[in-house]
Amino acid sequence: MTSIWNGDYLFLLENLIVKDFKIRYRNMSLGVFWSLLNPLVLMGVLTFVFVKVMPNRSIDNFPIFVLCGLVPFNFFTVAWNNGTISVSNNSGLIKRIPVPREIVPIATVLSTTIHLGIQIALLLLFVVLFGRGINVYWLWLPLLWTLEILFVCGLVLATSAFDVYLRDMRYIVESACTVLFWLVPIFYTLDIVPRQYVPVYEFNPLAAMILGLRRILIDGVSPNGDAGLVYKLAFTSTVSFAMGLAIYSRMKNKFFDYL
Repeated sequence: MTSIWNGDYLFLLENLIVKDFKIRYRNMSLGVFWSLLNPLVLMGVLTFVFVKVMPNRSIDNFPIFVLCGLVPFNFFTVAWNNGTISVSNNSGLIKRIPVPREIVPIATVLSTTIHLGIQIALLLLFVVLFGRGINVYWLWLPLLWTLEILFVCGLVLATSAFDVYLRDMRYIVESACTVLFWLVPIFYTLDIVPRQYVPVYEFNPLAAMILGLRRILIDGVSPNGDAGLVYKLAFTSTVSFAMGLAIYSRMKNKFFDYL
């Protein structure tokens, strides 16, 4: 794994990231602006439903509230889906060039961080426009995003390896993302979750990420709090990456026979 950081491989990693970014928006008239439109459209729909149709008076600043859920969730789903098929889609590269095979799924995740950066800027702009302002706890944000990226890299390493042997894996991931949309608190608060399930939510890296963002950007308090959200996020993200890397390392030697 450490050989990825060799200068030659870093150059390849950079080119894979740029290539993936360009391919994603090739022949699209709006191009990268889709990174802004997707969360804005869904934010508008959810705001209309839960403010006008089924009003929830307990949630203030609902557009920011829901955007704090949509931005990390969008990154998670796009990176996980695209990363899962990255090895199969780059079979030619893996067969022809002797490079660390971990570089392919990791490059796919890192290319998605370009879109994530655009959406983070959108989120912070909305926070300022809604009058929440900047506070010292914004210093936690780089750590939180890094931990989510680490978590997704772990998932992608595992599922991209399985996808080589079981091509149904990409559809399993798509279904899992649909289920997770409802199981993480994107448009509802943790207060309505039965008490016995709260620890499960807090140990879910995606849910912990969303809760941490809201504590920082909306409440203006530390994301860690009494629940130790950051510690839990760091623990589960590290375990995810370690397990994903172990699975990938164990399975990658037979990729050539199945690609």
